[in-house]
Amino acid sequence: MTQAVRPDPNVIDEKSLFAKITRRIVPYLFLLYIVAYIDRVNVGFAAIDMKRLLGFSDTVYGTGAAIFFLGYAFFDMPSSMMIPRVGTRLWIARIMISWGFIAALMALVRTPGSFYLMRFLLGVAEAGFVPGMLLYLTYWFPSHERARAVAKFMTATSLAGVVGGPLSSALLKLDGLYGLHGWQWLFIAEGIPTVLLGISVLFVLRDSPTQATWLRPAEQQWLVDELAADRARYGATQHHSFADAFRLPILWLLIVVYVTVQIGVYVVNLWMPLMLSNLSESPDASRIASLSTVTYLLAALVTVVVGWSSDRWNERSGHIAACMLTAAAGFALVGVATTIPLALCGFSLTAIGMFSAMGPFWALMTRNVTGSAAAAGVALVTSLGALGGFTGPYITGLLRDATHSFAGGLYTIAVLFLFAAAVSLLTRRFGRTETHAA
Repeated sequence: MTQAVRPDPNVIDEKSLFAKITRRIVPYLFLLYIVAYIDRVNVGFAAIDMKRLLGFSDTVYGTGAAIFFLGYAFFDMPSSMMIPRVGTRLWIARIMISWGFIAALMALVRTPGSFYLMRFLLGVAEAGFVPGMLLYLTYWFPSHERARAVAKFMTATSLAGVVGGPLSSALLKLDGLYGLHGWQWLFIAEGIPTVLLGISVLFVLRDSPTQATWLRPAEQQWLVDELAADRARYGATQHHSFADAFRLPILWLLIVVYVTVQIGVYVVNLWMPLMLSNLSESPDASRIASLSTVTYLLAALVTVVVGWSSDRWNERSGHIAACMLTAAAGFALVGVATTIPLALCGFSLTAIGMFSAMGPFWALMTRNVTGSAAAAGVALVTSLGALGGFTGPYITGLLRDATHSFAGGLYTIAVLFLFAAAVSLLTRRFGRTETHAA
């Protein structure tokens, strides 16, 4: 009888290893990002009732929705710089617990001033979260595996809408329960789980592969060596200091793309419910929240496909440019839409383009810088992107009150995305942007 041959524990099956890492890390990070995104944009679902019950104008709502990003932008860099000092686990837990409390306290808003203050503090509390998550992925995935990992993680931004739409719709129907309005229940019920998840981070995350007890010692060492070789292979070790990040031409080109995306993302997330309600003869907040789900579901599906394609061909710039063109077409379509179905088609295109770009975008970004430069570079990108997140919703509110139309702002954003598509292709001239597919 032939004796079965046991596999050598020192032989590494690369495909199986990255599948194991993906199963252990990405779903949990995905969940964290979903609750982060819901807490950030749920004000868009609450907006219809908040405006009606609190007497907020479009300018007041747009300012409050946007001011989150000022708090985020001012504190994103210093918060991100704390991650290498104290470790991902402790800092992400601190971020989530603090923003969860503030998100729940949004239920106390009564005046424009309190609205502005709470949104600003929410941005301050969440600063550093996204850079921390993206940097954390670079500790586990080399560049040739990263776009798929980032794409799976980033689908949380679109699936947050899939989850957040029906959830917000249900919570808004609790209007009058225990004397609270539906929009107040929305903030309370979506803020508390964030605090609980923040506590769980202390027990789930590990700061490096060498601390992961679910990896064999041989797997730990192989992964550490592979990540070091990957950084050397793409020349990223040349850009290892904090100051180096500010001297990379490709970084500034990517910032142009990212700021444009953030302008578009938060115009959609924070204004789509109000834009759709404007096309309805009898707007209902819970119904509009449910309709929005379609947009995010389609974006989530395409995001995974684009991430797979980007890794399959090891190509980033062209994928990003194609996504920018798709988003531009979507914004133009929303601008001419006179019915809810047509507007939803336009919003679906914008969401598909913007969210799908993030996998190849961050793979391109993290391929070119590492070490302290990576922390500084990611924080710089997200900080300036937050200013785009402020600008889009704020200007939209001002233009809406001034012109009584959303069309002008939407056409302007479409042009910005056409420009971003051209800039995306320009990144091929700088750094190590792509290699031939295997």
